[in-house]
Amino acid sequence: MRQLTVLVYEYVPDVLERRGPYREEHLATLRDDPAVVMGGALGDPPHGALFVFETSEAAEAFVARDPYQAAGLVTAWRVEPWAVAV
Repeated sequence: MRQLTVLVYEYVPDVLERRGPYREEHLATLRDDPAVVMGGALGDPPHGALFVFETSEAAEAFVARDPYQAAGLVTAWRVEPWAVAV
């Protein structure tokens, strides 16, 4: 079984209105990270996000440099192991 890591974000209620100045840098940070497997917003409208990383260290390093986190758009986050079965 493949072992990956999931990073789950919870966003501020008005994330759509507030993310503009940080969005391109946030997306570039994700695209430029070779440890990112996939990721994206949760909900419509978004209330959080889910990202998949190769390791928990990579996920935590992303949080430390993510513009959304620095700007206060993330109200909570957690990193969990994910045993991929299928």
